[in-house]
Amino acid sequence: MAFYDDEVQVLITASQLSARVSQMAAELSRDYRDKALTIVAVLKGSIFFAADLARAIDLPLTLELLGVSSYQGGTESTGEVRITSDVSTPMAGRDILLVEDIVDTGLTMRFLLENLRARHPASLRACALLEKPARSRGQVKLDYRGFAIDDVFVVGYGLDFGERYRNLPFVGVLKAASSSG
Repeated sequence: MAFYDDEVQVLITASQLSARVSQMAAELSRDYRDKALTIVAVLKGSIFFAADLARAIDLPLTLELLGVSSYQGGTESTGEVRITSDVSTPMAGRDILLVEDIVDTGLTMRFLLENLRARHPASLRACALLEKPARSRGQVKLDYRGFAIDDVFVVGYGLDFGERYRNLPFVGVLKAASSSG
C-alpha cells in the first residue's frame, strides 16, 4: 500500500497531466515561436509543472524562479502575499510566461502580474496548471490553463499540505482537508 492511499483521492491522473502539459507546450511553442521566452516559475508548487512544461516546449528558453508565500502552512490563503525569493536577472524587455501551480482566489497571481508588469517586460502572460473559478476574488486573466477544478484542497504534482505530498505523480484531493472544510 502506498503512503497516500488512505489520505488522498486521485482527481487528475498522471497520464491526464502529461497529456495536458504536452498540449499546453505545443500552444506555447507556437505562440512564442519567434520570441525569446523566459519562464518565471512560482516556487515551490509550480516546480514539477514548470519543469515538465519547459522540457516539452520546442524552443530555446530561459528559466527563472520566484518564491512567494500566502498560505503559511494552512489550507486557506491568508490574503497577504510576500515575495520570499526574487528572480536572479532583470525582467525588462523579456517575453515572460508566469507559471503557477494553482489559481485559487487569484490574489497571488494578480500580485505577481502587477509586480512583473512594473519591471517592463516586452510581454507578460499567465499560465496555471489548475484554476478554481468558484474561489475567484476578481478578474485574473489566464492565457493558458491546464484544468478547472472544484473548490477542493488538492495536493500532488508540486502542490502540498505542510510541505508533504508534493511528490505524488497525480493531483489528488486531500481527504482530511476536504472533510473539515
